[in-house]
Amino acid sequence: MYERNITPSLLAALADRPVVVLHGARQTGKSWLAQQISSRQHPANYLTLDDPAVLTAATGDPTGFIQTLQEAAVIDEAQRASELFLAIKASVDRDRRPGRFLLTGSANIWLVPKLSESLAGRMEILTLWPLSQGEIEGAQEGFVDAGFADDPLPLARMKVDRQDIIRRLLAGGYPEALSLSQVRRRRWFASYVTAILQRDVRELAQRIERLAEMPRLLTALAGRTATLLNAAELSRASGIPERTLHRYLTLLEATFLILRIPAWTANLRKRLLKTPKVVAVDTGLAAYLQNVDARRLNAEPSLLGPLLETFVITELVKQQSWSHTQPEVGHFRTAHGEEVDVVLDARGRLVGIEVKAAASVSEADFRGLRAMAAATGRRFHRGILLYLGETAVAVSPQLYALPLPALWRMSVRADG
Repeated sequence: MYERNITPSLLAALADRPVVVLHGARQTGKSWLAQQISSRQHPANYLTLDDPAVLTAATGDPTGFIQTLQEAAVIDEAQRASELFLAIKASVDRDRRPGRFLLTGSANIWLVPKLSESLAGRMEILTLWPLSQGEIEGAQEGFVDAGFADDPLPLARMKVDRQDIIRRLLAGGYPEALSLSQVRRRRWFASYVTAILQRDVRELAQRIERLAEMPRLLTALAGRTATLLNAAELSRASGIPERTLHRYLTLLEATFLILRIPAWTANLRKRLLKTPKVVAVDTGLAAYLQNVDARRLNAEPSLLGPLLETFVITELVKQQSWSHTQPEVGHFRTAHGEEVDVVLDARGRLVGIEVKAAASVSEADFRGLRAMAAATGRRFHRGILLYLGETAVAVSPQLYALPLPALWRMSVRADG
């Protein structure tokens, strides 16, 4: 099994909060991590609502079920019994000792209002994403914190193997899928999508119409990953009414299949568009849904760019979850079409990141970063262009071109 870089943050939360929620996509290792912590660093009684007997007890008498838990408890897949949350709230209001409840779930609690509102002010929420590249290699990345550090970025030359990058894109980050052959992995992805749409989506939306159209919508979104969300166009392409489409998008986001990356808009008023980007949470799954393999990525370069941008965005989102700086993740786009793929915002200090699926860079590749610097003024701390070349260079005190592997091999850490 892989060591997860979020573990110290999870233990710190358990040390001072009565309720900690660890949510994330299915098959990312939440249950394994919760079991490891409950048997070692934070002893607790482990219960899973995937066990029919436990689920029956939790839904039949939520208050009685919680009252039987004398010590700290881990409740796995807690979203399956929403009735528990009010019982936990009442219990915590009587006894606010830290670390009493670790709840895990495969639904995004922020997008399930009756769950998040029940424990508002009593919980800390952490997200376990698919494995990062650093976790796969057994290291903790420091790219995000290094981006906000006052010191210049290290300019280390790094070997870049295009075929290795493609392999990483196609493999994705689900632990079980990583161990499989290419053929077996495709079958795993097929079963994974079916299980989420047939079980998790149904549990979140008791009345879900036209469920058979969800796979087609997910495939359409995978083909548009890392692009601006155009609901009207997507509605026409999928044949799903726009009003229904927005509901489906929320369900797909709640089950951690997609992300919506907001536009960065602070103090820029009408010059910036507010449309979010839609991003597949895992490039391996996105490639499967697009029927893309290494041969197609090598033969059709236009397919590589969106997957590579998705890869960078999701790696940054993963690193954000354990970084010291904890930046918000957005994107930059002006009404004139100038854009930056990712904006990291930590207390008003901004780092822009561009992605290029080529082995060389030119002055024109920095146009978006320069536009962002001009628009945001003193807030702009640094711009980084990640590309498939091996040379690291500072083109100005604030602008850098770095080999893509710096994303997961940079270990410089900022103090916050």
